Amino acid sequence: MNSKVRTLAEAMEMIHDGQTIMISGFTFAGTPEILIDGIIEKGVKDLHLITNDTGTAEFGIGKLVVNKLVKKIQTSHIGLNKEAGRQMTAGELDVELIPQGTIAERIRVAGAGLGGFLTPTGVGTIVEEGKQKLNINGKDYLLELPLRAEVALIKAYKADKYGNCTYRRAARNFNPLMATAADFVIVAAEEIVEFGAIDPELVFTPGIMVDMVVQA
Repeated sequence: MNSKVRTLAEAMEMIHDGQTIMISGFTFAGTPEILIDGIIEKGVKDLHLITNDTGTAEFGIGKLVVNKLVKKIQTSHIGLNKEAGRQMTAGELDVELIPQGTIAERIRVAGAGLGGFLTPTGVGTIVEEGKQKLNINGKDYLLELPLRAEVALIKAYKADKYGNCTYRRAARNFNPLMATAADFVIVAAEEIVEFGAIDPELVFTPGIMVDMVVQA
């Protein structure tokens, strides 16, 4: 097996204008800061992001919004980032707000190769606009479609040189899901270890899902 460890510069060669990119994290936990900073430094623009949230203006995904590198974002909330709200209200940023459990499941079914799933969440609200609604056994459900990306940027507590990853506590959040639902996966790892150094029971993302590992 060949090592998947690469430099930040090599990882940024995979990021281009207009891409659809998933970025992991739950506000402050499990966000690949070094990869976000690399995007800002490179100056790519018109990105379509799939994320749990928009962080804050000073931290995480929010820095991409503040630097106006994002054209569209599909996310569960933007409330901690006033600039994201301002851009949305001004029509500068296309925001699709998706219930948190729904966005997680849309990513999961994409990774599983499924065509979608049915959920009662959002029935009778603006969430159902433009979506197919089915009545099953007297109950209404929305058909939610998979979410995939060209690139996923995720954060690991530890990764070995072949991409096997483990996460720590709340930082696990969206990382395992997003690693399954993108064409190219880049991991920012706090610690890079030799193959076999991670207990197999603690490998939540197997290396076969990962294309590059960068030292965080």
